Amino acid sequence: MQAGAIAATRVVVSFLFICHGAMGLFGTFGGVDGQGGTVELFTWPDWWGSMIHLVAGTLVLVGLFTRAAALLCSGAMAYAYFTVHQPIALLPIPNGGEPAALYSWIFLLIGILGPGAFALDTLRRRRAAA
Repeated sequence: MQAGAIAATRVVVSFLFICHGAMGLFGTFGGVDGQGGTVELFTWPDWWGSMIHLVAGTLVLVGLFTRAAALLCSGAMAYAYFTVHQPIALLPIPNGGEPAALYSWIFLLIGILGPGAFALDTLRRRRAAA
């Protein structure tokens, strides 16, 4: 039961995270400017952050190298919180950093607990044991 709940959380959170990456890289969901705009190629941290959202988010979604990918996602969101949001105001609600803080903590939890059920990491471990 617990492994299923972790897996469901992993899938939903990483899917939403991937959507943010697609928004920055491909202009989906209105893009970064509300009119389909994308982030400039190879810019720091915008383009690289969007790549982390898309690539590491996809790894977490399918449960492949989940712990490392989740910790990368967590760190990216902690970086976003402290460099973009925290200078505006100390607390998350006034500085608009609630999503960054939540993503950071949820991905940290996934990184610690592992992927749960229905993960490619489970298949990798079974094959390695056989």
